[in-house]
Amino acid sequence: MAPPRPLDALDARILQLLLERPRTSVREYARVLGVARGTLQARLDRMERDGLIGDPVPRLSFGALGHPVLAFVHIEVTQGHLVEVGDALAEIPEIIEAFSVTGGGDLLTRVVARDNGHLEDVIQRLIRLPGVVRTRTDVALRERVPYRAGPLVASLRRAAGDSG
Repeated sequence: MAPPRPLDALDARILQLLLERPRTSVREYARVLGVARGTLQARLDRMERDGLIGDPVPRLSFGALGHPVLAFVHIEVTQGHLVEVGDALAEIPEIIEAFSVTGGGDLLTRVVARDNGHLEDVIQRLIRLPGVVRTRTDVALRERVPYRAGPLVASLRRAAGDSG
């Protein structure tokens, strides 16, 4: 895999605009940025091809969907069973993300639940998966920094020499 190409100032401005106005048309983005629509489309196509941006997916509120409990479940897996456990996690709808990690476990999952009893049911389901040795659960009390990419993009924009 080739190393990522450094962002130039226009790339960074495009990313910032995508974050600030995700539902805007390409034509409007081009107008705001002061570039030709074809130039903008070529940049967007390259960013997508390079994996920098993906298909836009709405950011859902799991609380509004009736699943206000958020927990991070660390899973320790028997050696050699990481793939099978990962595949099994994908079958549990309450698991909204899972990562292989270093440190105090092999997998880290982000789990949503209707209430604490439902969370316990999900954890019990995890414990019964073949290859799972043990779990440790951290329940989130309050979101302190919501998902964001803007500050990083602003930093990259400054690094690319764009002060505007």
